[in-house]
Amino acid sequence: MESEKSKSAEKKKKLYRNKRSKKKEIPLKPSNNKRSTTKKKNGGSGLVLASKLLPTRIPILAIRQRPFFPGLPVPLEIIGENPLNAIDWASESTNKTLGLVLMKDPSGEEVPENLHRVGVAAKIIKTVDVDSEVLQVLTNCLERFTIKRIEVGEEGLFAQVEYHYALELSVNMELKACSLAIISCLKELVKLDPLQAEAIKIFLSRSSLNDPGKLADFAAHLTTAEGVELQEILETFDVRTRINRVLALLHRELELSKLQRKITKQIEEKISDQQRNFFLKEQLKAIKKELGLEKEGKTTEIEKFEERLVSLQLSPEAKQTLDEELEKLKVLEPISPEYTVTRNYLDWLTVLPWGKYSSDSYELGQARKILNRDHFGLEDVKERILEFIAVGKMKGDISGSILCLVGPPGVGKTSIGKSIASALGRRFYRFSLGGMRDEGEIKGHRRTYIGAMPGKFIQSMKTVGTANPVIMLDEIDKIGSSFHGDPASALLEVLDPEQNSSFRDHYLDVPFDLSNVLFVVTANHTETIPLALLDRMEVIRLAGYILEEKMQIARRYLIPKVVQSHGLNRSQVKIGERSLRNMINGYAREAGVRSLENVIKKIVRKSTLELVEKAKKKIVINTQDVESYLGKPVFASDELAEHIPGVVSGLAWTNLGGVTLQVEATAVASQRKGFKQTGQLGVVMVESSEIAYSYVMARSKELGLESNFFDNHFVHLHVPAGAIPKDGPSAGITMATALVSLIKKKPSKKGLAMTGELTLTGRILPIGGVKEKVIAARRAKYKSVIFPEGNRKDYEELPAHLKRGLKVKFASHFDEVCQWALGSK
Repeated sequence: MESEKSKSAEKKKKLYRNKRSKKKEIPLKPSNNKRSTTKKKNGGSGLVLASKLLPTRIPILAIRQRPFFPGLPVPLEIIGENPLNAIDWASESTNKTLGLVLMKDPSGEEVPENLHRVGVAAKIIKTVDVDSEVLQVLTNCLERFTIKRIEVGEEGLFAQVEYHYALELSVNMELKACSLAIISCLKELVKLDPLQAEAIKIFLSRSSLNDPGKLADFAAHLTTAEGVELQEILETFDVRTRINRVLALLHRELELSKLQRKITKQIEEKISDQQRNFFLKEQLKAIKKELGLEKEGKTTEIEKFEERLVSLQLSPEAKQTLDEELEKLKVLEPISPEYTVTRNYLDWLTVLPWGKYSSDSYELGQARKILNRDHFGLEDVKERILEFIAVGKMKGDISGSILCLVGPPGVGKTSIGKSIASALGRRFYRFSLGGMRDEGEIKGHRRTYIGAMPGKFIQSMKTVGTANPVIMLDEIDKIGSSFHGDPASALLEVLDPEQNSSFRDHYLDVPFDLSNVLFVVTANHTETIPLALLDRMEVIRLAGYILEEKMQIARRYLIPKVVQSHGLNRSQVKIGERSLRNMINGYAREAGVRSLENVIKKIVRKSTLELVEKAKKKIVINTQDVESYLGKPVFASDELAEHIPGVVSGLAWTNLGGVTLQVEATAVASQRKGFKQTGQLGVVMVESSEIAYSYVMARSKELGLESNFFDNHFVHLHVPAGAIPKDGPSAGITMATALVSLIKKKPSKKGLAMTGELTLTGRILPIGGVKEKVIAARRAKYKSVIFPEGNRKDYEELPAHLKRGLKVKFASHFDEVCQWALGSK
């Protein structure tokens, strides 16, 4: 088989050698020297022995990475048809010579245009066949040459070349000094890079100071310079210039080696310190073990878990599971992956507050004091919380209670939860459900998953250390769902008093009692909360604050807090009563006080800047200063609706609280009747407008209107602030009143606002958000309000200070609305 393989390779080589092809000659830039004489390294000319002359036409072998230099042995591995042809041609020639030329673009093709002009001639010393396509060749580089002409054919590249023979020079002191400098650099490189030591020693033993050119070539070959830089050295025929360039490369190489040595030393020292510390710790551990001062890690862990068990009151199932896991841990090796899983599981089981409860405080006086200290206003909410605590005092516990605080942002829902915990003397824990999409966040992950952990409720139990804390679930109305599961459905078990006494987390997989936890849930509105979840909670609504309440909150809480946080005292910044009122009306009209706090912060920041820059001792914010500090008001002043026919004021509820809105109606004389609504109204509001239009048109005679008015007019109904979406049924009577006012050409009573849903029969149905709408009416300085009769009970439950100075009418039919809004007093 070996002989057949050798014959096949030899046959292939003969085929390569027997190919004949037409050559295409490509002339290169001609040289000024037309003679065949040689050139000295220092620019002179000399004679060369005929036996040392090299052929002027040689095959060219393209080199991709780095050029080679004269006087050095070079091993090559030849792959490909054209390179094999070049080797075969050179091997058959008398001189066995070929040219090694660096390519300009290593990734390009082996074409004349991609070759440098200067290369090195190499003599083939030995060839070894690896297989039919790979040939290993040992060559010895001889002399530099310049390509004069190149031929391209099927056998490869052939070139007419002119050699630059390295002749002996008369060494002067300058060249000798340069040679010594190169040798000195090489010796330093040997110290820094021992891998090159043997090659440098062999070369120095065979060379002398009388051949500085050869020394420079060898030194350049040892560097890690790029191929372009080495090609520049190869093309430098003048010895002095070449030595200077090589010295620059050597100095750069020395700096690089020193830096590499420094980095290596730092790494070795760091590793050595780590190993030393490791061995010392192991020795110390062994000594302590022998003296009985320390036990093995596994024994220590098991004793820690058993010590924790003494103070825990585990359920029978949890006790059985824990005993089984402890027995498993005792037989597992610490290096086993299951050891870590079991250890973490036992750690969670034993760190939970099984049977640990904090004592509740049912002192109503103390609870009232805490609520009044932390919050101003919200008397109905405080009263409901005190009732809740009183019931707990009579029962002896408040288990199974889930409160849901619903209200716009900034009204104090979260702080009320903290006050409840403080009043009861319980630990408090809060986490947000907003944006939560993974069921595992609620019920944990199976232990089989990498990085598995218990859910938020078990984590909260570990954090507070008691089994009866107050846990606040913030933003429950913003909970989501995804392919990971539905967290809202997972909450059903947690928030159900009949089920949470045996809550089973996926990670623990044993029941844990959550029935003694007081859950306080917050939301901005209840529409997005699943009904099954809402049914499990007791809803307490926080409508927001009126102007007087906001002013008191700012005086008692916000201004002192902001002034202190800016490094000032109360005497340095003073905000007047009217200034504060303007700030609330013009810049912080939301139901909560979060925007008001931001406005106060802005005022105090600018005041602090003035105190520092102008060296003032005190700044008083007057009414005229508010706009200069805060800019133009964000909210226009709440003026009453224009007192003209066809314009009526209504009341609406939004997520941010109650607002006032104006309904405008106008008519255009037309031969065809029609009706149009504008103002970015929602579907329900459009339906309300159509009901109002149909009702007024159907009862024109009873309402005392022109019978043919709608036949001869096109009616347009508009709700201003068209950029804001609006929806809801509560503007029905407002729209109908605006149409009647338009047709009768009689304006509604001044200072009157109304709200209520209208039916086609004229009945007025109750609406929601009574408290928010009353607050909005007071803020806009309306003196009279019309509510549906069905909302009388809601209005009567409002605090007295909200109803003070407000005249309210309750209507059950639209005829009553027309009488009060458009009739005589």
